[in-house]
Amino acid sequence: MQITLEVKGMTCGHCESSVKGALEELDGITGVEVNLGSGKVDVTYDDAKASVADMREAIEDQGYDIVA
Repeated sequence: MQITLEVKGMTCGHCESSVKGALEELDGITGVEVNLGSGKVDVTYDDAKASVADMREAIEDQGYDIVA
């Protein structure tokens, strides 16, 4: 499955790395593509192992917000 999340608060390469790294640590995530300019994060995942709630929590733990 693939989902695009809109993340607020990313402003630099470090932000991009933090979000990407947090998502890649989750079980079931197979791909993460961060577009810093638009604030969009494309996530490819196995929905049997990872949920959007898990992704939201991982991103929020890094200090960023997801636009619902």
